[in-house]
Formats: sequence, C-alpha cells, structure tokens
Amino acid sequence: MTDEISIREAQNLVDEWIRTTGVRYFNELTNMAILTEEVGEVARLMSRIYGEQSFREVDGDKKLSDELADVLWVILCIANQTGTDLTDAMKKNFEKKKSRDSNRHMENPKLKSDL
Repeated sequence: MTDEISIREAQNLVDEWIRTTGVRYFNELTNMAILTEEVGEVARLMSRIYGEQSFREVDGDKKLSDELADVLWVILCIANQTGTDLTDAMKKNFEKKKSRDSNRHMENPKLKSDL
C-alpha cells in the first residue's frame, strides 16, 4: 500500500467519512461559506509566515499544511455534492491549459528572466 492518495480516492474517502462519521454533508451554500472561511485561514497564515504580519498568541500552533488540507477537504465535499469527478475535471483542465497557454506564458515579456 502506498501513502499517496489519488484525487478519486480522496473524494471517496471524504464521502465515506461524511456518511459514517460526519452524519451527512452540510448543504452546498454552507460548504461554500466554510470554504471561504478556510481560504481566509490560509491567507492569514501566509501573511504571517511569508508576509510582514507577525504571529499573535491566538495563532497558536496552526500549520499551513493543515489549513490547506482543510481547503481541499471542503472542495472535495462540494465536488461530491455536485457530482463532479475531480479526476476527470483536472484532466480536462490540464488539456485546456495546454492548448490555450502553450505559448502565452513563454512569450510574456513580464515572465522572462533577466539572465
């Protein structure tokens, strides 16, 4: 067994946890609000870790990895609720980006290095 989890496995694990431990999914609007809150937590930590804000006592032992996992958890919940197969969606999204952006970034003078 590997420690890695595919996107599809993650969706299934979240669904199993919700049905056996979490009782049921929150509705889609509640999950959207939770997602907004979790993204805010990520932003708050990023501003303290990488930005100029200092940590406060209430920040405690919050970890960026845990907050990012919370964001992913809620995204997986929303995907499950809306019948979105994120594995398929990501494959299609990569294809879209490959065809749409094949030269766009390479030709962007703002992204060229000074070397």
